[in-house]
Amino acid sequence: MVPSKQSDIPMLSSSTDPRALAMSATQALQRGDAAAARELFQRAVATGQPDASVLLGLALACRQLKARDETLAALDKVLALEPASLQALLMKGDHFLEEGDSQAGIAFYRMALRSAPPAARLPAALQGELRRAQQACEEHARKYEAYLQHRLAEHGFDPERSSGRFARSVDLMTGKRRIYYQQPHHYYFPELPQIQFGDPSQFPWLPAVEAAVPDIRSELLEVLGGPEAFAPYVESYRNRPKADTTGTMGNPNWSAFFLWKAGEIVPENAARCPKTVRALQDLPFCRIAGRSPSVLFSLLRPGARIPPHLGMINTRLICHIPLIVPENCGIRVGNETRTWTEGKALLLDDTIEHEAWNNSDKLRVVLLFDVWKPELTEEERALVVAAIEAVDSYGTKRPWRD
Repeated sequence: MVPSKQSDIPMLSSSTDPRALAMSATQALQRGDAAAARELFQRAVATGQPDASVLLGLALACRQLKARDETLAALDKVLALEPASLQALLMKGDHFLEEGDSQAGIAFYRMALRSAPPAARLPAALQGELRRAQQACEEHARKYEAYLQHRLAEHGFDPERSSGRFARSVDLMTGKRRIYYQQPHHYYFPELPQIQFGDPSQFPWLPAVEAAVPDIRSELLEVLGGPEAFAPYVESYRNRPKADTTGTMGNPNWSAFFLWKAGEIVPENAARCPKTVRALQDLPFCRIAGRSPSVLFSLLRPGARIPPHLGMINTRLICHIPLIVPENCGIRVGNETRTWTEGKALLLDDTIEHEAWNNSDKLRVVLLFDVWKPELTEEERALVVAAIEAVDSYGTKRPWRD
């Protein structure tokens, strides 16, 4: 019961010990006496030794009394001491939502959700509060997206027909997509466009390669029907540490049949696929001694998955010419997922996180090779080759395979 007279309050406690005052205040709050709790918490604060829990208790008491300014002031002091206080963040979110400022309220909810430890480590009541905040964030996102789409439609925007780049920017702004960047393991060339899939129209040689797909596919089928020639794509090297956290090293589920490997033609394999070699001989391969081009039939067995990974050098694109593509196969590059269509090229930047899968019961095979990105000048290409070859030649020998 809330005291009816101011003279009742001093009877609650005459202590000046902040811990005793805080305990009495907590007991008052538990029995529903918010006014007494506020008075006792304020006295604990006045001792000059308050901690975040005392200030949070004061905020809870003030909220019950609908003293909004006092509640907000106490919460600000809590967060100054403990910026990741979940209860304070949630209460500030509540405050701003009640004030009609949904963007501010949701910002505090999201901070609480990001700061929260695993749910199993939290009291049940706080787990429930976080679920409430998550639901509020999801509802806010739905309403915000609908509002934004409506306003853009008034200006002629149609997600199906308007600029694809702008449509993707809206997806990023509304959280439907993540931003991914080039993260090469070995060499980064700055100021190149962050494009996940290349535009096939930028490569005038591509139609001729696609036109040769029937011959290429025929040679692939002969290879598949002959002696076993595919080997695991990810190999180990005797003079390099073995670091395989994905289970792909030596795994035949992802296998390759190389026509060119590490910059050199593989004579016995090329002899089995002469039409394929002819179709590719004039392409602008990224030629770096001991490294590229690599041209191969890349095979993914039924049920196999290539885990998310990153490439080595961001000055090239990897071209996929799909040859055998059952249903339920796909590839994700960054925030964009595509399926292969037999005979239609895909060009991707492999230094942006990517993965692929074959969820069918049949083989998936693509012809894979690397070409220069069109944005590089001839001078830049030559200098990139010189730089990488210089690095590779310094104090090393070429890796020896097991």
